[in-house]
Amino acid sequence: MSKQTFTTGQVLTAAQVNSLQSNDFNQTVSVKTAAYTLVAADKGTRIEFNTSGSVTVTVNTGLFDAGDTLVIQNTGVGVATVTSGTATVNTSGSLVLAQYQGGILYFTSASAAIFFQFATPASGDIEGITTGTDSGLSGGVTSGTAVLRLKLEFDAETGTTYTLVAGNLNQLVTLNNASAITLTVPPNVFSAGDVINIAQIGAGQVTLSQGAGVTINSTGATATAPKLRARYSAASIICTASNTFLTVGDIS
Repeated sequence: MSKQTFTTGQVLTAAQVNSLQSNDFNQTVSVKTAAYTLVAADKGTRIEFNTSGSVTVTVNTGLFDAGDTLVIQNTGVGVATVTSGTATVNTSGSLVLAQYQGGILYFTSASAAIFFQFATPASGDIEGITTGTDSGLSGGVTSGTAVLRLKLEFDAETGTTYTLVAGNLNQLVTLNNASAITLTVPPNVFSAGDVINIAQIGAGQVTLSQGAGVTINSTGATATAPKLRARYSAASIICTASNTFLTVGDIS
């Protein structure tokens, strides 16, 4: 039901009173199947879009007063977009309404409104995915279908000494030099569950070294200083506790 105007001293009929009450519980619904521009009579009503194609609902100035509201909802498979005409429409949600989405358009003045979008995801739905800096994953989405792939990154080192850094997490660190190489595992960089992969690419054998306060465990001939067995050998360095690491792989 649209907003009604009464005059001082007017006696309301039973039908008018019933009409006022019924709107609180059974809001007047106007179904649209094409793009639509709001009119003053839409105050206090519910505008429903139901179409297979994309449509817009345009909001202009001079039609509504501060405090006026109306509901906009979309039951069709085509998206309905709330569009600023001559009025300004702000929202913290989205002005693009997919099927079964909606919200309340609240006017703060004759030329400005706020669209309060209804919470639409059902229980268990995912509203957005972002990947953490230590996840080993890349990409993210806030809608639609999420496809996450774990892609191994490489860090090619060619010196005779190298100390692991936080950026080596989930990477394959390749070590390539004709001379022997010392790989140091530093303290206070990695946490339990972190994994760094290493591989010897050159002829120079790789030996792991404990940084200050670090403990390395392995089945190597020297448990705290294992070596990669030969060229093209590889291993994983797993942080099992604070500053404690287990080295597994092709070691000697």
